[in-house]
Amino acid sequence: MRLIEKSPYCYEIAQEGNMRVPGRIYTSKALMPGMEADQSLKQVANVATLPGIVKASMAMPDIHWGYGFSIGGVAAFDWQDGVISPGGVGYDINCGVRLAATSLDMDSLQPYLDKIADALYQGIPCGVGSTGFVKLNQKEAKRVLEQGSRWAASRGLGADSDLEHTEEYGCMDAADSEAVSERALQRGLKQLGTLGSGNHFLEIGVVEEVYEPETAGVYGLAEGQVTVFLHSGSRGLGYQVCDDYLARMTKKSKDLGIELPDRQLVCSWINSKMGKEYYSAMACAANYAWANRQILMHQAEEVLLKTLSMGPRDLGMRLIYDVCHNIAKKETHVVDGVSRALCVHRKGATRAFAPGHPDVCSAYRKVGQPVLVPGDMGTCSYVLAGTEKAMEETFGSTCHGAGRVMSRTQAKKAVKGRSIHRELLDKGIRVKWTGRTTLAEEVPEAYKNVSEVVEVVHGAGISQKVARLRPVVVVKG
Repeated sequence: MRLIEKSPYCYEIAQEGNMRVPGRIYTSKALMPGMEADQSLKQVANVATLPGIVKASMAMPDIHWGYGFSIGGVAAFDWQDGVISPGGVGYDINCGVRLAATSLDMDSLQPYLDKIADALYQGIPCGVGSTGFVKLNQKEAKRVLEQGSRWAASRGLGADSDLEHTEEYGCMDAADSEAVSERALQRGLKQLGTLGSGNHFLEIGVVEEVYEPETAGVYGLAEGQVTVFLHSGSRGLGYQVCDDYLARMTKKSKDLGIELPDRQLVCSWINSKMGKEYYSAMACAANYAWANRQILMHQAEEVLLKTLSMGPRDLGMRLIYDVCHNIAKKETHVVDGVSRALCVHRKGATRAFAPGHPDVCSAYRKVGQPVLVPGDMGTCSYVLAGTEKAMEETFGSTCHGAGRVMSRTQAKKAVKGRSIHRELLDKGIRVKWTGRTTLAEEVPEAYKNVSEVVEVVHGAGISQKVARLRPVVVVKG
């Protein structure tokens, strides 16, 4: 497979064989070696063979191998004649990030960081199999699946104003709890308000640098300001929804009438009974994830208020934005000069809608949607803004993080004998974790350099750098 350089930040996989469209990779020469080390480029080409795909099968600079679609993959399918694929969404449906700003500055918070780290670790349920303080019966669980963040806010777990600053206002209307299996529902009863494991995290950070003062001002960010950043998803419920529909679609795969290059790309026609049921079940899992992050951020605020012995006005914690990474959504985009209804799959990719877009909340419509890009726990994260070029080229999409370059097994071998938490502390980062191997698996060198990843999307013009954040307290699952 040959990559053709179209620009310093964009490469193309030529359309050949059964590919219906070319592949398009946003990357740089610096990131190329890691990208070519796995089968992710082959996955981009495979996705290009699926029926109804338009424009190109795309990948962002954080691309790495995933189930079916590469992580970092973006693909849009015609809403009438295209397919929907669980592999194009991922197992952790609506895995996403939420960023809040506070009225505190790092100088005043510094003496309390150890105490804050301990308190957040005790107050935020995390790790494999963790259970939250919100217990649900089946009737309430179905309400969560259909109401999303609205359910949490209506019960005092966050503010109504948070909904305005959440993608889709924290709820996909297509959700139908009847499309979710009993097994999936049961897995969700005890996990609402839990962080999870792996690369999920809760961070206290500081705004280290502002690149676009006007946009940062609209978002409410300033240098030296303390932030709260979290990454979590739909937990076991989302995993089960994906597993259920992969199994069902596999049994019906012959009904599609095409030969798939990879069985992990199993899919259904969007407008088939199966396709509609998966979309409704996926929307339920997405709503569960939004409610989960809403509750987690509320709990983090409660912990900070108690630990710092201050009132809400003094803390001044307010949501900047919540974006999802793993999702398929019905959206309207212009393709070859024609406005078309599409099913846009973003797997390990972030929406990056431009200034003026009606789906950007009114508070940010002048400057574009906030894009939140977490790095590894030892470096930094970024806030960016969506652009018109993203709308033109990538269906309003950009990168979602740093992207792995080592498997978890490779990472554990690479750091054997090292004290990762001590290395992080030497950098001024206090880390708390559950799981014997968590820190080894999530060691910073297991990921691409997030600054290089962000430079690609900034240089390509599909999102614009606004601010850089540095972690000082990290809670890992």
